[in-house]
Amino acid sequence: MDTDIEQLVAQVGRVIVGKEEAVRLALVCLLARGHLLIEDMPGVGKTTLAHALARLLGLRYQRIQFTSDLLPSDILGASVFDRHTGGFRFHPGPIFAELVLADEINRATPKAQSALLEAMEERQVTVEGETHALPEPFFVIATQNPSFQVGTFALPESQLDRFLMRLSLGYPGRAAERELLAGEDRREVLGRLAPILDGARLQSLQRAIPGIHVSDALLDYCQALLHESRTSPRFAHGLSPRAGLALLRGARAWAFMQGRDMVVPEDLQAVLPATVGHRILPADDMEATSPAVLASCLIEAVPIP
Repeated sequence: MDTDIEQLVAQVGRVIVGKEEAVRLALVCLLARGHLLIEDMPGVGKTTLAHALARLLGLRYQRIQFTSDLLPSDILGASVFDRHTGGFRFHPGPIFAELVLADEINRATPKAQSALLEAMEERQVTVEGETHALPEPFFVIATQNPSFQVGTFALPESQLDRFLMRLSLGYPGRAAERELLAGEDRREVLGRLAPILDGARLQSLQRAIPGIHVSDALLDYCQALLHESRTSPRFAHGLSPRAGLALLRGARAWAFMQGRDMVVPEDLQAVLPATVGHRILPADDMEATSPAVLASCLIEAVPIP
């Protein structure tokens, strides 16, 4: 097990108390070179988690506050006329950072959302016909409030699919909440965090993930899960091949964090709720079933080979 990863989990746990599994899944998403969506009520630590990861990973950090009047150029940047040279010069937007927090993404219009999501997918932006590469590593953490809150624009399924994982931090347990209430301000703790990794070290860890072995039997299990989602009457629609690839990427990263060089079925099961919860819908009540319940339905229906 990589000691740097364990130090990261421990240090983030000083700020985000009692949410070790969510922290590990966020790191899995990062190692797998995916992007993370956190959906939850305000005030449970979504923004704090992003800031803590940026500090501990030594990454250049930018926060974009999504509002209804946000324009694509506010995210990507724009070409501005330079009177000294007589030409236009590109001024990069906040998307040109290594860790970008897209805060309350569902409060912006679909046009602004699309600008961010295109950059996430292509890892480059095109402004007025000129293409600009985004930095590496490049990791987006987007937060969104529940869809029933006023002034939100729901992300369509095709855009949700661009996120490798979706998490919900939830309210802290009683003991964790007591620690938060009785302890010092989390912002002071956050300010004392020192980098554990840097961009080069993070990229080396990311390059190790595709080398984690996946056996034919494990691929059979993954395909069986996908097939069950497509044929079971419990689900409104099935998982796509892209969802299967995301599941394998997450499982490889989870196995790596456990110190193993091969994926076992339990790795798939560990990342299944966060990876498929936003890609699948129950056939009946679309709001009442949590990602964990949907994942457990799949796991119970498909035997391990």
